[in-house]
Amino acid sequence: MNYDFTFGRRKSSVHIEQDIPGLDGILAAIESERAVLVCDTNTVEMAEVVRGGAAAAVCVLPYGENTKNWQSVEKILRVAAEAGLDRDGLFVAVGGGLVSDLCAFAASVYKRGAGLVIVSTTLLGMVDAALGGKTGFDMLGIRNFAGTFYPAPHIYMPLAALGTLPPREWRSGLAEIIKTLVLDDSFYAAETRGRLLALKPALSGEGTPTPLIEAAASLIARSVAVKGRIVQNDPEERGGERMLLNLGHTFAHALESAAGLGRLSHGEAVAWGLSRACALGEELGITPPERAEAVRAVLEELDYETGTPHPALVDSGAFVQALKSDKKKTRGLFRFVVPAGWGACIVTINNDSLNLIEKISGLA
Repeated sequence: MNYDFTFGRRKSSVHIEQDIPGLDGILAAIESERAVLVCDTNTVEMAEVVRGGAAAAVCVLPYGENTKNWQSVEKILRVAAEAGLDRDGLFVAVGGGLVSDLCAFAASVYKRGAGLVIVSTTLLGMVDAALGGKTGFDMLGIRNFAGTFYPAPHIYMPLAALGTLPPREWRSGLAEIIKTLVLDDSFYAAETRGRLLALKPALSGEGTPTPLIEAAASLIARSVAVKGRIVQNDPEERGGERMLLNLGHTFAHALESAAGLGRLSHGEAVAWGLSRACALGEELGITPPERAEAVRAVLEELDYETGTPHPALVDSGAFVQALKSDKKKTRGLFRFVVPAGWGACIVTINNDSLNLIEKISGLA
């Protein structure tokens, strides 16, 4: 399955295929001769599969959220410079969202912009991080504090890679799929919810790879189509539409920061944030109760945490401070995305109403 999008002035093609692509084929497709592969300690073997017999430097980063920092970007840039990569060379990210975010940022600033290809190897990466051009790294205790917009011209999503994922990676990616399908409104179809629940065995490591991958393929394709359409209409989040992709994320990012970056997976935080966004929408009279209940029912059936306060939320002050530092805050107003009668909408909360957010989060 192939999808073609145009994000601003940059074209981006998504290739959902069974097998992991080889570097020789990637280079031939984009008429480039030299590349640097970027991976982490979890995806070294997969990066070697991509490299095959090609002569290319490999930059290996430690696995984990603590790696998402400027020092890792500097390491990628140094490896590329030592390999003699020119501006017409290619950075190839092989891994999940952490690797693609760091590699894409490095490519965007290397000699003012080098080539980029992403080979996404996690469910979360495929349905979220790899597509749309957001790059970045953590700073000052805030997730993705620094970053750029730099869409990859080619993104490969090898379904075979899903067979290597542990339960926590499935759990992380599935939460983002649920979020995206709520935006598309297709979430509320019984058939879609059935497909989501069919992936429950993957969350506990009980399922066998082939049936799970087959069940995930259509959900991945639908998520890619929905996110690509939204980003095409607002590639750099200037008009508001792309911000809809932050459904549940204002709560989620504050939770991640307050709990300590890396303690929760991004998807685990997003699932909780999505349940809180439903509660906020109900409180404001925007989210129909039956829709909020449908979202919560699926999250709870898949054993995501939806209660308040979240067990990892032990520092209410840190949670509020993270909210105040949120990138989406403008002119003193907090912006949240909540489900609506169709899709979702953006709502603003001022400082005087911050107690409502604390109440919904179980802190008041």
